[in-house]
Amino acid sequence: MLDLIILGLHFFICFLISIAIWCGPKDVDLDSSSTGGAEIEPHGLIFVGREEDIKKSQRITAKINGREIVVFYYEGKFHALDSRCYHEGGPLCHGEIEDIDGQACIVCPWHKFKITLETGEGLYEGINPLEPSPTPKWQSKGAKQRIHKVTRDNGNVYVSPPDLSVSFDSDYFADKYKNAGELAMGK
Repeated sequence: MLDLIILGLHFFICFLISIAIWCGPKDVDLDSSSTGGAEIEPHGLIFVGREEDIKKSQRITAKINGREIVVFYYEGKFHALDSRCYHEGGPLCHGEIEDIDGQACIVCPWHKFKITLETGEGLYEGINPLEPSPTPKWQSKGAKQRIHKVTRDNGNVYVSPPDLSVSFDSDYFADKYKNAGELAMGK
């Protein structure tokens, strides 16, 4: 009998969690092919949100031509990058921001990969075995995550469409999850 009560309680809790996720914050869909609500400026910038709203929430996810991006507001600056981690496609919109050697980095919630918000560089802690007493130091893997230029104008935040003539490791997961709906936004 106790087993049935525990099982019933388990299902009830799962049901409540499902409702909470379903009713949670909604993402912005700025697919330019269906401009419902998207404002594309004459100079090619795409509206992603109001400055005050993004400052309040600290981050917002959006889609631009089906490509998922995440816009962060951290220490007075806006940063935009592909929303899926270059390593295995983890949802960066759920990651924590850390300061690493003076650089703001998003930490992927799946495997703890660290990516600079400013440049999209992947960081790792490594040692130089040739040093007499090697100590770990943060080093760059190079730009792995596509970043997007953010422009603020009159209380609005805009993102420039990506320059796809240059490729980044994160492009694989951006394409894989393109137009994939809620699954793609890490839900």
